Amino acid sequence: MSSAKKSEPAYIHIILILIIVGLTYLLIQVAILEPQRVIEQEKYLKEESRLRMLNLKQLELLYKEKHGKYTDSFDSLFNLFRKDPDIQAKVDSLFRPLKHGQFVLDSLRWSPKSHTEYVLKIDSTLITDSVFTKTGRFLRIDTTVVIGELYYIECPDGYGSIGDLTNPLKVNTTSWGEK
Repeated sequence: MSSAKKSEPAYIHIILILIIVGLTYLLIQVAILEPQRVIEQEKYLKEESRLRMLNLKQLELLYKEKHGKYTDSFDSLFNLFRKDPDIQAKVDSLFRPLKHGQFVLDSLRWSPKSHTEYVLKIDSTLITDSVFTKTGRFLRIDTTVVIGELYYIECPDGYGSIGDLTNPLKVNTTSWGEK
């Protein structure tokens, strides 16, 4: 009696090698390539969102220059752009190109990640003052409402904000430190 071993058929080894190669490919995709793609996409979305907010800031500044106050209406900002030929003529010098290379006015309203509107707010201040005669008799209360001295733009996806509704020193500052 001989102690001869039966060897496994070659196709089993080939199948096992193919399974190992397939699992190695899957592991590289899941552990290395996909996280890199996600990081690159997140970086792109953050830069794109910040460029859109900077362009909205520029529109707010142009609106204030023309109307004497800021606005919380995207339509008012976009109408200013569409109806002012001077702004349209200087689009390349006034506005920053978006990541894909073009300045697209209608895209400024929407965050590129979630496709939700940016938060656009302005302040409104109610000033009340009592009016008295020279003899000290009460006449009336004067009320003045000041609208649009400050503005605030915020990304709904958390990529930053521009301006502040309470501090006039932060009116044009970005939360990420760019001017």
